[in-house]
Amino acid sequence: MSAPPHSPPPVTTVSPLEPTDAVNRAAAVLEEAARTGVPCAPVRSLLPEADIDAAYAVQRLHVERGIAAGRRLVGRKIGLTSPAVQRQLGVDRPDFGALFADMAVPEGLPIAPGRLLQPKAEAEVALVLGADLPHRDPTVADLLCATAFALPALEIVDSRIADWDITIVDTVADNASCGLYVLGGAPVPLDRVDLRAVTMTLTKNGETVSEGTGADCLGSPLTAALWLASTLAGLGDPLRAGDIVLTGALGPMAVAAEGDEFAAHIEGLGTVTATFGSAVTEGAAA
Repeated sequence: MSAPPHSPPPVTTVSPLEPTDAVNRAAAVLEEAARTGVPCAPVRSLLPEADIDAAYAVQRLHVERGIAAGRRLVGRKIGLTSPAVQRQLGVDRPDFGALFADMAVPEGLPIAPGRLLQPKAEAEVALVLGADLPHRDPTVADLLCATAFALPALEIVDSRIADWDITIVDTVADNASCGLYVLGGAPVPLDRVDLRAVTMTLTKNGETVSEGTGADCLGSPLTAALWLASTLAGLGDPLRAGDIVLTGALGPMAVAAEGDEFAAHIEGLGTVTATFGSAVTEGAAA
């Protein structure tokens, strides 16, 4: 019997692998692409085929090196929440990546040209936690009690891998293809909004480029957040008070380029905007 639509995704179990030569090589390739701004070949050829544990080991190495370099870990993002994208990559569950403080772009501040390699924008619901979620079997009530408020968000996804030629192994290793994120500034308590029922409209330069609902994100952004909380608790690295959780796209993502302006309106949460700076205008301003 097939699973019902929007059934809870299986919890991801990730073995705490020590970095191997393959993991170190894949991490080095991705780091070089980020440093030089030149996308790399897919890293799946460097890792055991379909080895999600190895891909998360690459991601973990990225996070550990970032923290060692003074970056501040402030939350997580959830990816692959769309059934269509899951089918495309041949997977049956979401993935996750890390959010650092230096990836946050204040609303109204243009994203500098060249900061990202192959950016795309997608609209999401962000949750900000007011309490820890330490249990492997969190309930909706646990999540509702732990969430301080929700915000509209734009995730600017990016891939260090050329032409977005990715499988699940590539995107997990590449920090779930995360680039930057922009949060709206008007917090909304969860008792004032039904996240499953919200509607989303994403515009690019004034034209609608994506639409969706909360139900398009694993049935509800809360379902996605519960999956993440359970997965991270099982890894011994649970979500903590103050963490930001980007719960996953509510609709298709849109390619971004210099000079583009995006606005995501999520009913009940408000609007958040992002602008991509232009080298021409920045040069003139200088």
